[in-house]
Amino acid sequence: MCTLLFLFYFMVKLNFSLAKMSKYPTIRARVIDCKQGAVRAVRYNVDGNYCITCGSDKTVKLWNPLKSSLLKTYSGTGNEVLDAASSSDNSQIAAGGADKACTVFDVETGKQLRRWRTHGAQVNAVAFNEESSVVFSGSMDCTMQAFDCRSRSEKPIQIFNESTDGVISIDVNGHEIVAGSADGNYRIYSVRDGNMTIDYMGDSVNSISFTPDGNCILAGVMGGMVRLMDKSSGKLLASYKGHQNTDYKLDCRVLQSIEHVASGSEDGFVYIYSLLDSHIVSKLEHPSKVIHSLASHPKKERLVTAAGQMIYLWVADDDAEVLGE
Repeated sequence: MCTLLFLFYFMVKLNFSLAKMSKYPTIRARVIDCKQGAVRAVRYNVDGNYCITCGSDKTVKLWNPLKSSLLKTYSGTGNEVLDAASSSDNSQIAAGGADKACTVFDVETGKQLRRWRTHGAQVNAVAFNEESSVVFSGSMDCTMQAFDCRSRSEKPIQIFNESTDGVISIDVNGHEIVAGSADGNYRIYSVRDGNMTIDYMGDSVNSISFTPDGNCILAGVMGGMVRLMDKSSGKLLASYKGHQNTDYKLDCRVLQSIEHVASGSEDGFVYIYSLLDSHIVSKLEHPSKVIHSLASHPKKERLVTAAGQMIYLWVADDDAEVLGE
């Protein structure tokens, strides 16, 4: 009886649809050589029409992954770029990296619009708020900082210094920001009421994100464990294990259908787990050993992954737009 109640709660919480068969990306539809050294991160823009890659050659590139075409290259950062994010209107790209700076580019012209240099160490993660009026950046200096894009001030409007080790990953959903830290915790900040909640994961939280419905948190933890947490109660809903993670920061994401979880790995595969029962449903093979970055399409069952200097577009077998069927 308890098991049935738990499953019912779990499925309602995540808005599962039982009426359709599960679909998830299994077909490698595109392979793109980004030619920017090692690709440190790959991210979709807000509508999923384009993706952004961050290079060890200090560049950010904008791609149409369906056509495998490069649209624009953004340069001027002082060192390798570790993360990037698109604004809600697709007019700006925020980037952060080893130069300790947070930079905002104009998408169309490629010009630098803003550049903040207030962090004391490399910037690991960046994100816009919902209105794209504020950029958040997480750094190895143990802080997350918020910058007003509309102001000409060179200083952050807020510094979050609760972390006792580097801030590795951040995500924004509405009025909430979640930050994963190397101190083994993730912290959820509510801009609306000023509250902060904290949950201990046991080891460095290398990847953190809200689920697409905003009800749960997906945390990728060093050591090869991904955990699905209830955002409100902090209860563990599910855990996913099978991928390898001992040395690198690896991304993990809930796919758009909210039925599967994807995680990078250090054994040459991206692992696709069933969100409900935690079983491995597929392993996406890559030529490179470490697949450290990935992004889930915001509207369709597609996945883009990064390994070495390449990115890969994965689709479901019924994706006629990509497969031409």
